Amino acid sequence: MALALSKFATRKNIAGAATLSLILLLLRRSRKNSRSTRKPGSQEVQYLVGEKSGKKESAHVDGEFFRQLRQLLRISIPGVFTPETGYLVLVAASLVARSLCDLWMIQNGTLIESAVIGMDRTLFWKRLFKFFAAMPIISLVNNVLKYGIGALKLRLRIRLTRNLYDQYLCGFTYYKMSNLDTRIANADQLLTTDVEKFCDSVTDLYSNVLKPLLDILIYVYRLTANIGAQTPFLMILYLMASGVFLTHLRRPTGRMTMKEQKLEGEFRHINSRLIASAEEVAFYQGNRREKITLLASFQKLIDHLKKFLEFRFAMGFVDNIIAKYIATVVGFWAVSIPFLSESHQLLANVNHHERLQFYYTSGRMLVKLAEAIGRLVLAGREMTRLAGFTSRVTMLRKVLIDLNQGNYQRTMVTRGSGTALSQSPSLESCTEEAASSSMKMSQFPLIPGSGRVLFQDNIIKFDRVPLVTPNGDILVPELSFEVRSGMNVLVCGPNGCGKSSLFRVLGELWPLFGGTLTKPPRGKLFYIPQRPYMTLGTLRDQVIYPHTRDEMASRGITDAILAEHLDRVRLGYLLSREGGWDAVADWIDVLSGGEKQRIAMARLFYHAPQFAILDECTSAVSVDVEGLMYQYCREVDITLFTVSHRRSLWKHHEYYLQMDGRGSFDFKPIEPDTVEFGS
Repeated sequence: MALALSKFATRKNIAGAATLSLILLLLRRSRKNSRSTRKPGSQEVQYLVGEKSGKKESAHVDGEFFRQLRQLLRISIPGVFTPETGYLVLVAASLVARSLCDLWMIQNGTLIESAVIGMDRTLFWKRLFKFFAAMPIISLVNNVLKYGIGALKLRLRIRLTRNLYDQYLCGFTYYKMSNLDTRIANADQLLTTDVEKFCDSVTDLYSNVLKPLLDILIYVYRLTANIGAQTPFLMILYLMASGVFLTHLRRPTGRMTMKEQKLEGEFRHINSRLIASAEEVAFYQGNRREKITLLASFQKLIDHLKKFLEFRFAMGFVDNIIAKYIATVVGFWAVSIPFLSESHQLLANVNHHERLQFYYTSGRMLVKLAEAIGRLVLAGREMTRLAGFTSRVTMLRKVLIDLNQGNYQRTMVTRGSGTALSQSPSLESCTEEAASSSMKMSQFPLIPGSGRVLFQDNIIKFDRVPLVTPNGDILVPELSFEVRSGMNVLVCGPNGCGKSSLFRVLGELWPLFGGTLTKPPRGKLFYIPQRPYMTLGTLRDQVIYPHTRDEMASRGITDAILAEHLDRVRLGYLLSREGGWDAVADWIDVLSGGEKQRIAMARLFYHAPQFAILDECTSAVSVDVEGLMYQYCREVDITLFTVSHRRSLWKHHEYYLQMDGRGSFDFKPIEPDTVEFGS
């Protein structure tokens, strides 16, 4: 039997050798293509979105990979006395029990076959019954192992996801990641799919490495006791040689895995944009253009997946040849050495039947040892994929840490006629370049975070604060004005002059590049955009957002008070139309544009802040209802910053802030002639 299997394995290796050179050529070609550079194009400077920088992405099983993996595991497994550690121990204990079960099955299977060969009916049924009685225990061990692996994956994902969301939703980090920093374009892909695949991969690797190691230790010990140390030594030597060789061939796997996840994220992002902007696209009848964009992204993904599939096919062929078939041949050769040697003391003094039993038991153990070695070698393939996921999650974590520390980066690519340069300057370097060309316009060096923010009730004061975009464009070199409670201000000027930038700086969404900003404490400044945000939940949740019902109750607010706010904005009919405060619906679609804007004003009345920023938030509201809402704000001492082009709103304000779009501004009281001019 051994001779027949040996010949069969040898024939397969001869057939594999005939195509091995072709496979290796394919691998070299794949690596060569990955190193190709972009063709130089026309001279241009552009800001790239997310990860599309010129920097080559790499993910290999090296010291950096193990450092990143160790950091992520510290988050996922925070201590010894944690549920995660308990599941690690459970999986390890199950693997030990499974290895012992495998060894027991080998020994008892040999005894059953020995009874058959010896034609001992009584012994056969006795041993068969014993074998059958152990099956429930073995089945329990296998299912406990599956449960432990599944539970461990879930626990790791819970820990890591919560840690990342703690950073992602800390302050305005989620806003800064998509609007200030350009290193990551698809945070949703990283926070969901990549985190899940990382946890699955690291758990599978733990199981796929620990089990073969246990098997190797057990079978090496038993084989050494039975037929000597030479046979297991040869197998271990083959493990080391084949592992080094296959690890070298698998190096592109990590990089290709990273690229696959990035392209998947881009494809998902384009689909989500179409869903979010479906109405606008429909009005433009842009379905054909969007189809071109979607299919172009999909084709990029498909092209990469095809290359990755070809690479995995080649690697799978080589893996099977080296880790399975050659390992089996080496195993037969290694186990034959003591049996074919006349000087072996243990086997030289046994009869044919005992020698056959020794060989049969040792052969099965050796097959198991070869399989364990093969699985351990193939575990390197999972490790290279894990390197890709580890690099992606580590990149997300690094960006989150940078943003929470106030550090931003915007990726800029400069292409010349002969080379393609890539650089990732910090926001500071970007703005310093812009400031150098506008030094006469500002006395301050424009460095993100260099300004001061002071908190004081009933006042908003800009003291020599430059309005600067994240790209480094200076909109107003020095902005200085002061507004106290009761001074309603109308902000006006052409598009692009800095009205929205002013509010982003005031709301601390953009960094302060100099000067001093004095403002009320957080929670006493409220912002209402032109397109109000409708949250998921009940009708009540739309009015009290971002508060919860418990927070509303703690403030002493009742549903009756909320109903009064709805009446003030002429939306009292919603309670009967929608079915009460606890009605749940897709409010973005259920409410009209004017109803959503009035819900936002009712939300303002509920929060009753010191200052409110109204950014064209009544454009879809009738003039009479608009006047009633502004009059109520004056009655409850809510000071307004309003951006609007409606002439009817001038009478509700005492001051105006006008920016001309060229760096100049005026902050003056509204006089009768001003109202006429504004009209």
